[in-house]
Amino acid sequence: MSKTIVILGACGQIGTELTLALRSRYGSESVIASDIREGTSELMESGPFVTLDATDFPALEELFRNTQVTEVYLMAAMLSATAEKHPARAWDLNMNSLLHVLELGRMGLYSKLFWPSSIAVFGPKTPKDNTPQFTVTEPSTVYGISKKAGEGWASYYHRKYGVDVRSLRYPGLISWKTQPGGGTTDYAVDIFHQALKTGSYECFLKADTALPMMYMADAIDATLQLMEAPAGALSIRTSYNLGALSFTPEDLARSITSELPDFKISYVPDSRQEIAESWPHSIDDSQARKDWGWEHRYDLEKLTREMLRNLRENN
Repeated sequence: MSKTIVILGACGQIGTELTLALRSRYGSESVIASDIREGTSELMESGPFVTLDATDFPALEELFRNTQVTEVYLMAAMLSATAEKHPARAWDLNMNSLLHVLELGRMGLYSKLFWPSSIAVFGPKTPKDNTPQFTVTEPSTVYGISKKAGEGWASYYHRKYGVDVRSLRYPGLISWKTQPGGGTTDYAVDIFHQALKTGSYECFLKADTALPMMYMADAIDATLQLMEAPAGALSIRTSYNLGALSFTPEDLARSITSELPDFKISYVPDSRQEIAESWPHSIDDSQARKDWGWEHRYDLEKLTREMLRNLRENN
């Protein structure tokens, strides 16, 4: 059976690379990208694009009916630091877009949904090291609250209506293809841009703030692997813990200095420090590794080399 895939929020940090990966895998015409704004020239030129607000239910229903969608990737969201500035708008986007798409699944308008959760579902009372799959989730941010609620809705629609919804708790993601999008972990993207542009970086987190991180290529691989896994292999219908690396700004700066010896970093923590301190230091993703064979490929040194090489070649 041929696929017709719709990506909502295709122009964001994850959506951009996910769209390109899906088009490479399944064919450009099989993957419809959508967002409220246009994306990169590479994304726009590589296949069909529809301007669409993911909170507009009638527009979503019309698109799904007209295109006979088989799979949906709902990537539209307002991220952690930005959501703290606009909590009501963040809740509207993050929650209503999910509820709309889940309803369309209940109506039988697609067969499979991917929706991303985040380490933001965890909070100050969560065990920080090797955070388990099943543990305390008391998020302290609007973004985290919306993701925790979304996990509950995903599980409910799967159990009550049989919607095949699949999810990953993404850690901080690092990519050279798109600019930082307003997340607390975005220092680990901007630092590479500034290292090449100015030779220095002023970090908004403390030097010793350890957070779970992942190179975008690994995140895309994990997403595709989960969506291609047999439904019967999946034991988690809230959201799978997903891990790869854990490092501090100091660790990352040291890795960059190994490639750029003159690089300098300074630290001026701001409001994002409090958000970071509510999140885990490292993640136990053994359930994902057991259920569908998840393995990451990039360590810190390989990630650093890839980021610097690609930014040099493409900027």
